[in-house]
Amino acid sequence: MSDRWHRVSASPTAPGAGDGTHALTAEDLFREPASLEPASVTLDEKLRQAYYWIVNRAVISPYYDLEFSPRAPMSFELGDAGARITLPTEASFSSNVLLPLLTFAVGGKCLLIGGPGRGKTTVAVIMGVLAGSSAEDVRRGVQQGQPQLTVSDLVGIPLPRDLVNATRLADIGIAWRDWLTRPVKIVDEYNRIPTKTQSALLTMVAEGYVESHDQMRRTNPDGAVESWFFTANDDAGGGTFPVIQALKDRMDVTVQSAGFNSRFFDELVTRIEAGEKPEEHVPGELVFTPDEQEAMRAAIRAVPIPRPLRRRLEFFFSHFEFVQHGGRRFEYRTKDIVTTSGGRVGEVIGQNSGADLEVDLGAQTLNGLSVRALQTLIVYAKAIAWFRGRDEVSLEDVAAVLPFALRGKLLPNLSHPRFDIGVERELATDTTSWLGELFAESCRQYDALGRDAADPVGDLLAGLERGLEGLSKAETLSTITAIEARLRTIAGTGKLYGRDFDDLVALKYLHQRYTAYLRWLEQRA
Repeated sequence: MSDRWHRVSASPTAPGAGDGTHALTAEDLFREPASLEPASVTLDEKLRQAYYWIVNRAVISPYYDLEFSPRAPMSFELGDAGARITLPTEASFSSNVLLPLLTFAVGGKCLLIGGPGRGKTTVAVIMGVLAGSSAEDVRRGVQQGQPQLTVSDLVGIPLPRDLVNATRLADIGIAWRDWLTRPVKIVDEYNRIPTKTQSALLTMVAEGYVESHDQMRRTNPDGAVESWFFTANDDAGGGTFPVIQALKDRMDVTVQSAGFNSRFFDELVTRIEAGEKPEEHVPGELVFTPDEQEAMRAAIRAVPIPRPLRRRLEFFFSHFEFVQHGGRRFEYRTKDIVTTSGGRVGEVIGQNSGADLEVDLGAQTLNGLSVRALQTLIVYAKAIAWFRGRDEVSLEDVAAVLPFALRGKLLPNLSHPRFDIGVERELATDTTSWLGELFAESCRQYDALGRDAADPVGDLLAGLERGLEGLSKAETLSTITAIEARLRTIAGTGKLYGRDFDDLVALKYLHQRYTAYLRWLEQRA
């Protein structure tokens, strides 16, 4: 292995995140020097080393679009079309490398999109090598999407002898494909796969098993961490076959592949002349064992999300489900009701006379957020905080991963006035930036409303969380009165937004709980 490929960072890669090695014990101080074992690298440091090796050695990607700047960064206005470049004040990262690496760490599903030859498959193959497979085995296991791909091509074929001799389906043995149980699974150009085969793929991705002729096989038989990587030339409906919505919804993050920077042409020439492929030169010390992968995923999930940040996220999520005139009953005034009944959400939003469309963030979207999307955002926010060596998830961590976790899940309403105004038209094609600005605006509204200082509905829910046992009749009546007063306050504003919808539904829920408890108290008296 040549030295140029084998250079792995020896110093800590995240200042302030510890020294990247396990601390020495008291016994280590009294050992003979010859018996001292090399200090082992912590898992978060190892993952950072893998990132820096990939971005500095393997993938030619000098794009640092995941920016972190606690202080105001220096910026430069460029040209006359509103372009601006900023210089972050903290370590920042390339999304087309870090997001796939975090997917490998948490056992997620990543969709890599971009034109041909932009390194999508190479990045995915490197993830397979990091999981312990050889580059040759990983490449052999890549499933190439094409219009003739059948379910049998994807999962395996029944044994011919059993087909002849078997008297029932349970007697038929299946020659399963080897790629099914690999820790890293790669499906290239998944939008060229026939719909029926996509359905079989969905079962594998969603449920972790595959069926053929009444036989079942787990895709992770040892309960190990498995990650999926899909590639496509675009995520806007192009391809031989439209991707079924259920499969598209299973993509945890969607990442845009970066173009080649011509300033690194010399490196490209060197690789051609030497016949080198980066996936064939991954340093052995960067490979993660199955136990390390499981420990890494557990450590990521254990990173806490502080309560103030949870409140900001709750506020952000609340904007998008509600739509005026979606239904007659208040609870039915949702975008999902409109969509599932065959209506057009954009047209319903256009009829809205009960709120300011410029203020109503929910008016910019055609749908709300699924529970799966929220869970994905939580996991990836924890993952990037852990990767950065932080003790808890910060607002910056959430803002960094949110556009990638919600791309393809929160769809823009292109008939909204925002997308018709000057440079804002750019957001119609730059979905990632639009989602980032949507979250930033939600945070500004949160601060303007003073939600950190006062949250009456949250306080009422916290009271219920403490339990009803021992609550007196007078206390119960007082709480019911407070609930009704809060309902009157919201009703008196004259305008209704998505952020109010969840509060109103929660207040009705609280009213039901306390009135039911009051009836029980009265029956006991």
